[in-house]
Amino acid sequence: MDAEVMKMLAVGIGVGLGMLGPALALGLIGYSALQGIARNPEARGPILTNMILVAGLAEAIGIYVLIVAILLVFVV
Repeated sequence: MDAEVMKMLAVGIGVGLGMLGPALALGLIGYSALQGIARNPEARGPILTNMILVAGLAEAIGIYVLIVAILLVFVV
């Protein structure tokens, strides 16, 4: 294997592991929000507001991983 192949392999593994965190976070956020709404339907508004806020923050981590991967591919 030459250096270019190793670099692409490292970027692929890094993105795969880096995107695993946001994917699990979004699943847990949705699960917890639906469970909370099922237990207390009157609190639907605040639960959904907080869910959207936290989902956006979790999604930002995935975007950071993507930016780092693009930088590794084209700069390093």
